[in-house]
Amino acid sequence: MTDTHNGSISAQLAALPSLSMTELWALWDQHFPRRPSHRNRNYVESRLAYRIQELAYGALPTNIRKMLVEAGTKHSKIKSAAGRSAQTLLMPGTTLIREWDEREYRVTVTPDGLYALDGQVFKSLSAAARHITGTRWNGPKFFGLRDGKGNGQ
Repeated sequence: MTDTHNGSISAQLAALPSLSMTELWALWDQHFPRRPSHRNRNYVESRLAYRIQELAYGALPTNIRKMLVEAGTKHSKIKSAAGRSAQTLLMPGTTLIREWDEREYRVTVTPDGLYALDGQVFKSLSAAARHITGTRWNGPKFFGLRDGKGNGQ
C-alpha cells in the first residue's frame, strides 16, 4: 500500500459525512446488492465506511469475525428474538447441505448475510426452504439448525 492509496481511502472516508443522502444511496448501490431496512444516516455511513476499507485492505479473518460476533452476542444488551441466534451466527461462506426429494441442495451464506442457492439469492433460510419444497418451512429447522433436524414439518 502506498501513501497515495492510504490518502485516497482516508479522503473517501472523510467525505462521507459531507455527502447528501442521495449521494450516499448512489454510493451504497455501487457497493451492495440491496438497500438496508435501517435508513438512518449513521448506519448508512458506517456500513459504507466499513465496505470501503474492506475493499482496500481486505476482510477481517474468519476467526476474528467469529470472535467479534460471539462477543457481541454475549455482551449485547439487545436481546434477539428467541431461537434466531443459530441463523444470525452463520458466517459468510458457510454452506448448508440438505437432501430433499432425492436431490442434494447447497445453500451458501453470502457476505451480505443472504442465502445463495442454484444461482438465486434469498433473504432468509425459510425462503430458500420454501423454494426447495414448495411449502412453508421454518428455515433453520429445515436445514437442521434447530430441533427437528428438518425431518418433519
